[in-house]
Amino acid sequence: MKKIIVIPGDGIGKEITDSAVAVLKKVDEKFNIGLEFEYRDAGGASYDKYGEPLTAETLEACKAADAVLFGAVGGPKWDNIEVSKRPEKALFGLRKGLGLYGNLRPVKIYDALIDGSPLKPEIVAGSDILIVRELVGGIYFGERCESEFVDGVERAWDTEIYSVPEIERIVKLGFESAQKRRKKLTSVDKANVLASSRLWRRVVKEMAKNYPDVELNLMYVDNCAAQLAINPKQFDVIVTSNMFGDILSDEFAAIGGSLGLLPSASIGELTSFFESISGSAPDIAGKNIANPIGCILSAAMLLRFSLKEEKAAHAVEMAVDKTLADGFRTAEIYKDGLKKCSTTEMTQAIVDRI
Repeated sequence: MKKIIVIPGDGIGKEITDSAVAVLKKVDEKFNIGLEFEYRDAGGASYDKYGEPLTAETLEACKAADAVLFGAVGGPKWDNIEVSKRPEKALFGLRKGLGLYGNLRPVKIYDALIDGSPLKPEIVAGSDILIVRELVGGIYFGERCESEFVDGVERAWDTEIYSVPEIERIVKLGFESAQKRRKKLTSVDKANVLASSRLWRRVVKEMAKNYPDVELNLMYVDNCAAQLAINPKQFDVIVTSNMFGDILSDEFAAIGGSLGLLPSASIGELTSFFESISGSAPDIAGKNIANPIGCILSAAMLLRFSLKEEKAAHAVEMAVDKTLADGFRTAEIYKDGLKKCSTTEMTQAIVDRI
């Protein structure tokens, strides 16, 4: 048996993870994988029950599982609790506890949804990018000071630190991902200003010697941000640091037209972690109108990366393609003349096409 820990979390998390589990059960029937599901709480739901956004028991269960399927955390209900207890702390705890060092975020522009992109169709058509983001280092995890006074002036500071092993680990994932795609890797940094970026670039150039089949391009982050909007089709795989990856992946997610369509995988030293990037969307929670596709495609990534079930993953992705091509749309991507459907109706349409 393959044990999957399911963490619905908060907001629309339960609705979209229910959809992903329904798809995984259908895939299990067809491919006889042997999936077993165990549910756990994290985020605000965990805080309400246990007073902690992530319990030690939940973390240990995740460590022992074959993969973790995650919904979302957070919402205005928990805005006023102390920072250490905020729902979002569950994500940081899981990232550190599971050693989730690399985030993979694919963004594919579907032909059926091209009108939903803010970019002109001729610019965005055919774009298919994988962003590989370092997830447990850099400025988000460096030393910081919220407030200090120097010569009577208040200031705050954060520290960006990367070691060679940290860079090598994520860049290796970037090169290996490019080898499985179109063999083009863009490494993004700010080496004209930042010392940490100069180390990053030096390590990348040295590692490139081990991957002669991959075309390497080095790009500053500000230029990359512009190029994503001007000519996204030039990119195949982008590898970059924690903060730059956070910013660039959200930019290209917006170019795709809907956050609800986009999956992600966080590759771990122990267990890997899969989630839609849609967020908890508390304003639509419980209304059965959330787009489940991002979570369903995250389940496809779970099949591919954690369980090595490539045929099953491909079957899910093709079912999503066919469902969109057949005109099924949840509310945020609906246009006149198509088939407007609820979360459960979209899920069933995808299940029917597997």
